[in-house]
Amino acid sequence: MLGTALLLLLVLIALSLPIAAALGVLGVILDRTYGFLPLYQAAGEVAWTSSSGFLLMAIPLFILLGELMLRSGVADAMYDALAKWLGWLPGGVMHANTGACALFAATSGSSVATAATIGTVALPQIERHGYGPRLFLGTLAAGGTLGILIPPSVNMIIYGILTNSSVPKLYLAGILPGLLLAMLFMAATITISLLRPEVAGRRVSYSWSERLRGTTGVIPPIIIFILVIGSIYGGWATPTEAAALGVVGALAIAASRGRLSIKMLTEAAEATVVTTSMIMLIIIAAYFLNMILAGIGLTTRLNAFVAELGLSPTEMLIAVIIFYIILGCFMETLSMMITTIPIIAPLMFDLGFDPIWYGVLMMILIETALITPPIGLNLYVVQGVRGKGPMKDVMIGALPFVAVMALMVLLLSLFPGLATWLPTILSG
Repeated sequence: MLGTALLLLLVLIALSLPIAAALGVLGVILDRTYGFLPLYQAAGEVAWTSSSGFLLMAIPLFILLGELMLRSGVADAMYDALAKWLGWLPGGVMHANTGACALFAATSGSSVATAATIGTVALPQIERHGYGPRLFLGTLAAGGTLGILIPPSVNMIIYGILTNSSVPKLYLAGILPGLLLAMLFMAATITISLLRPEVAGRRVSYSWSERLRGTTGVIPPIIIFILVIGSIYGGWATPTEAAALGVVGALAIAASRGRLSIKMLTEAAEATVVTTSMIMLIIIAAYFLNMILAGIGLTTRLNAFVAELGLSPTEMLIAVIIFYIILGCFMETLSMMITTIPIIAPLMFDLGFDPIWYGVLMMILIETALITPPIGLNLYVVQGVRGKGPMKDVMIGALPFVAVMALMVLLLSLFPGLATWLPTILSG
């Protein structure tokens, strides 16, 4: 039965069905084939219960926050400021790619928006300073993945809902691994630049007065980060209320920069509706499919099968990591997370793994899927912004950063305190 379900899912995805439709159709087929009750008739109830939670309101609000920041013009000034501070390092302004992605991720919560926004600003630097296109594009694709890990993160909200975990604790847990991963990306860029100077481009150097004047460019995203995260941990707001505060702050920043207009608000609202609708359809379809899987007994059989294997917690962890890396090569990240977490996460929790730590591990594995060929979404986003040249340039350029993410998974597995230290300290 499990093999049939996986085969059907792969076939439906190969037919280029929208992932929400593929999950829903798979649920109906399994129900009609193996079910003893017409469970599909409960689809309306599933749609309501899976989409009416208060915490879900944070998703469109954080998406709107990212859209407003995208259109407020802060990315150019932020990138320029980071280029002035980091451009002297081996690899030049490629470090600004990573730094700007990390900073923008702290306001948008979206990897796709981060990669697209910073990519638009950064790509002219390739010819201007003579960088090797592959490595430069790789830093953009990899840097964009930080949008999932560094709070606020839409994916962490979804994980929290699926596993009934604390979103504030998840946000705290993602800060140190997110910063460490950004530094590892920069270390990889420095190493490659020293080993292959021909791809490193020209370093840029600025006076201290120019750097200090440019620092104003990083103030808006820092204000939004403090407003959102500070209000949560100050006890003033829930994640949903903090997202609303962030939207208000983004509107104020856009107005101060002369970018606030009816046209801009309309475009931001339309983009928010499109993205939110896609996410909610996937959530509803995944909940429906998981109900069918439980109803036909597949979830119970899977749990029994795993128990019969007699794997130790470490062996199970290795198996799960390999599973997600392979699955990420063929499946879109959000649907992969929503489909698999309700099944796999309880197995991991029963083996003694901390839900908050496992959430951070999941985010890194999903980040890896974002830049893993052939389906890695950020690869296509960066290539789409680039608009020319072969796709293989982005794929090859991202490979060193896939290795960095594998190192990050290893570090997080060996030192779980990287994720659990901040939540433990602040909640204790």
